[in-house]
Amino acid sequence: MADVARLAGVSMATVSRALNNSPLVNAETRQRVTELARTLSYRINIGAQNLRLGQNRTVGVVMPFDEATRQHLSDPFFLGMLGGVGGALAERGFDMLLSRVDADALDGTTQPYDSGRVNGVILIGQWRCHDRLNALAARGVPLVVWGAQLPQQAYCTVGGDNVTGGELATRHLIGNGRRRVAFFGDINLPEVAHRFRGYSNALKAAGLDPDPLLRVSVPFVPHGGHDGVRELLRRGVAFDAIFACSDLLAMTAINELRAHGRVVPDDVAVVGYDDIELACHFHPPLTTVRQPLVDAGRAMVARLLDQIDGRPATSMQLPTQLIIRESGGSA
Repeated sequence: MADVARLAGVSMATVSRALNNSPLVNAETRQRVTELARTLSYRINIGAQNLRLGQNRTVGVVMPFDEATRQHLSDPFFLGMLGGVGGALAERGFDMLLSRVDADALDGTTQPYDSGRVNGVILIGQWRCHDRLNALAARGVPLVVWGAQLPQQAYCTVGGDNVTGGELATRHLIGNGRRRVAFFGDINLPEVAHRFRGYSNALKAAGLDPDPLLRVSVPFVPHGGHDGVRELLRRGVAFDAIFACSDLLAMTAINELRAHGRVVPDDVAVVGYDDIELACHFHPPLTTVRQPLVDAGRAMVARLLDQIDGRPATSMQLPTQLIIRESGGSA
């Protein structure tokens, strides 16, 4: 700043005001200072500025770690969600502090907020923590959760329409002549439970009774799809389609089917969920239910900033869309 001030022939205070677009600096001086700053690759240190002004423009983004599933931070869905949230925060001029907290110890979620390091928290996933999230909201912590809307919910959520998503996936498989549709996912998780409801609704609408032997509880981990297929084969149950509650589950299920000589989609049609970046590059390209991650990031950030500014923030459900490719059979 001293170099810019010297070259511009003004004080450092004038440089600061010019770079912050203060009306106290005339347009000619502001332009001269800005051009010099750009030439010298000078940038305002936002962290130092916030510290001096007593302001904080950092949001905590927390990924709960569930010991039962051990879903890793490198999961493609998590990475896509982080991209959406990070981009939305950058658009608003906020930094992101990323942390991982044990899902059984969610009180740790608010530690950065309590210490003043962040001024709000975005939590990626409800898991089985509905009551504890209500307790956090009761404390007045600015909080937005990616997840499903549940009864007696005190905290704000943004999530996809999981019931419709489950219906879209299952109707597509039934429409392609499949009658023995397996379901892969842990219905103890709220979002998966809603997808299972949509799956059941679509079966009943087609006059098909849900078969408990076709529901396989598998976690969101890479080997989940392998385990699901092996469990179906162990049960000796007939199946001609699989609706998997994540793209990663669907992809690993396809690999396991291939290992057992089953051809996708000729022998078994498969539909995933999320539409991660790799879905269209898989073999065969994956039919899946798309979740709008960019819109989700913007919606979560907007609702968190409303809370930080003292405004009410209502929960939001985003639309889901079936993306038809090869793995689910013909359209």
